[in-house]
Amino acid sequence: MKQFFDVPVSGRRIAALCAAVLSLSAVVAESTDAGSVWSAVAWTLSGALALAAVAVPRDRFGPVALAAVVASGLVTLLAVLTDVRAEHTFGVVESCALLLVVARALRLGPPLRAVAVASGAVAALTVIFLRLPSAEYSRAGSFTVPVLWCAAALAAVLGLYLRLLDRFREREHEAALQEQRIDHARELHDFVGHHVTAIIAQTKAVRFATAAGRPPGPEELDGMLAAVEEAGSQAMQSMRSMVAVLRDPRGAGAATGPGGGLAGLRTLTERFSASGPRTALTLDPRLTTGGLPPGIATTVHQVVREALTNVRKHAHGAHRVTVDVRVAGDTARPVVRVSVCDDAEAAAGTAADAPARSPAPARRAGTGAGSGYGLVGLAERAALVGGTVTAGPRTGVGWVVEADIPLPGPLAGPAYGAPPHGTDESGAADTLDP
Repeated sequence: MKQFFDVPVSGRRIAALCAAVLSLSAVVAESTDAGSVWSAVAWTLSGALALAAVAVPRDRFGPVALAAVVASGLVTLLAVLTDVRAEHTFGVVESCALLLVVARALRLGPPLRAVAVASGAVAALTVIFLRLPSAEYSRAGSFTVPVLWCAAALAAVLGLYLRLLDRFREREHEAALQEQRIDHARELHDFVGHHVTAIIAQTKAVRFATAAGRPPGPEELDGMLAAVEEAGSQAMQSMRSMVAVLRDPRGAGAATGPGGGLAGLRTLTERFSASGPRTALTLDPRLTTGGLPPGIATTVHQVVREALTNVRKHAHGAHRVTVDVRVAGDTARPVVRVSVCDDAEAAAGTAADAPARSPAPARRAGTGAGSGYGLVGLAERAALVGGTVTAGPRTGVGWVVEADIPLPGPLAGPAYGAPPHGTDESGAADTLDP
């Protein structure tokens, strides 16, 4: 059935043209029974206007529909005044077109205009049988008028239903656009905000060192400026990727997330460690083979990136950051467990410096008061793949962001209970400690 209606545009145009020719031919054939030449011309014009009101674009429907209703009423009035009547038909094709005008008016027009056009079309339908000889009035009035009124009622119901359906689709489209805007805002926050935060951190470091009377030397200053330049270049690259997504969501620019593996986390932590606290990455080797679904891999990357960005923004006293990504849970229902923690004392002390690092008990990200947009976005992204994100102070000193992302099935590799070859006793491998 779907293949039957899946017709190319050229085929639809040809079908519409054939339907228009056949309908107009039927109007002309009916007009030959009008009784005189001028009546035949008038019938043809009124019928053609009614058909045009059904086919014209919606921005031209109002004037054409009004002209069709007026023309139909005038033709009926002239037939009554001149006593030139049709012998066999009152304009069946024109009547059907007027019924469609009722439906289309109630679907497309503003409320008052729609009611006015539909009422005029119903009035023209009510008196159209007067084009017949007067001897047929009693029979046509008792049979034709009720049938036309019932058909007009059905056409009105159809028009109102289509109007409601159009409004529902419009709201659905607006909701999809709003969701797309939110998604683009998340991407801007995740990708661009991460690099801009690095630029701000480097600039603050130079200012604070200078204000403390220890301005950086030429080589140290050159290294800091190089880091700022690198972060700016990465921010521009992320902006270009976002522009590519906005221009063509189906194009190559739409792939803003990583592939099916997590090997790119090493590059992320290396860049962070180059301009921030020392960062140790512990990554389960089963997650580097590219066997993860793209949505889960992207979510893991975003959790780590947002957590590192928050460390750079708020954990001013942090000296070391630990990133741990491993497979947890049982064999039947494994999860990817992500943990990013720092050793900043401010996380366990006061929250005056940053609302996102509140000393309140660990809470689900995005649900507590004062949580930032980044954690809100992470909670929403994790929820899309069935995961959860929590953030709060850890026991002792520091702040921790944790996420559990469920996997659709077991991963290929060593058993969950036994650490993989070459790992430490925690069951993880691939450790980076710049």
